[in-house]
Amino acid sequence: MSVTGLERLLTVDEYCAWRGISKGTAANERYMGNGPKFIKAGKSVRYAESDLKNWIEENTKDRT
Repeated sequence: MSVTGLERLLTVDEYCAWRGISKGTAANERYMGNGPKFIKAGKSVRYAESDLKNWIEENTKDRT
Protein backbone atom coordinates (compact mmCIF):
# COMPACT_ATOMS: atom_id res chain seq x y z
CA MET A 1 0.00 0.00 0.00
CA SER A 2 1.36 3.40 -1.00
CA VAL A 3 1.27 6.44 1.28
CA THR A 4 1.55 8.82 -1.68
CA GLY A 5 -1.09 11.51 -1.47
CA LEU A 6 -1.65 11.29 2.28
CA GLU A 7 -1.59 14.63 4.01
CA ARG A 8 -0.13 15.59 7.32
CA LEU A 9 -2.39 15.44 10.35
CA LEU A 10 -1.66 17.89 13.15
CA THR A 11 -2.02 16.89 16.78
CA VAL A 12 -4.04 19.05 19.16
CA ASP A 13 -0.78 20.44 20.59
CA GLU A 14 0.48 21.37 17.12
CA TYR A 15 -2.85 22.94 16.17
CA CYS A 16 -2.98 24.96 19.40
CA ALA A 17 0.61 26.19 18.94
CA TRP A 18 -0.16 27.17 15.33
CA ARG A 19 -3.28 29.11 16.40
CA GLY A 20 -1.84 30.42 19.66
CA ILE A 21 -4.76 29.05 21.67
CA SER A 22 -5.13 26.74 24.67
CA LYS A 23 -6.25 23.12 24.53
CA GLY A 24 -9.39 24.19 26.37
CA THR A 25 -10.24 26.69 23.64
CA ALA A 26 -9.67 24.03 20.98
CA ALA A 27 -11.91 21.61 22.89
CA ASN A 28 -14.60 24.28 23.17
CA GLU A 29 -14.39 24.94 19.41
CA ARG A 30 -14.89 21.24 18.72
CA TYR A 31 -17.84 21.06 21.13
CA MET A 32 -19.51 24.21 19.76
CA GLY A 33 -18.75 23.32 16.14
CA ASN A 34 -17.21 26.69 15.30
CA GLY A 35 -13.63 25.58 14.72
CA PRO A 36 -12.08 23.69 11.83
CA LYS A 37 -13.13 20.14 11.00
CA PHE A 38 -11.25 17.49 12.92
CA ILE A 39 -10.68 13.75 12.83
CA LYS A 40 -11.36 11.59 15.86
CA ALA A 41 -9.82 8.13 16.02
CA GLY A 42 -10.51 6.60 19.41
CA LYS A 43 -9.42 9.22 21.92
CA SER A 44 -7.05 10.95 19.49
CA VAL A 45 -8.00 14.18 17.74
CA ARG A 46 -6.18 15.31 14.60
CA TYR A 47 -6.53 18.20 12.18
CA ALA A 48 -5.89 17.68 8.46
CA GLU A 49 -3.91 20.50 6.84
CA SER A 50 -6.51 20.79 4.06
CA ASP A 51 -9.29 21.28 6.63
CA LEU A 52 -7.28 24.05 8.30
CA LYS A 53 -6.73 25.78 4.95
CA ASN A 54 -10.45 25.52 4.15
CA TRP A 55 -11.39 26.88 7.57
CA ILE A 56 -9.06 29.86 7.07
CA GLU A 57 -10.60 30.60 3.67
CA GLU A 58 -14.15 30.28 5.02
CA ASN A 59 -13.37 32.64 7.90
CA THR A 60 -11.42 35.27 5.97
CA LYS A 61 -13.39 38.52 6.03
CA ASP A 62 -13.13 41.71 4.03
CA ARG A 63 -14.88 43.77 6.70
CA THR A 64 -15.96 43.52 10.32
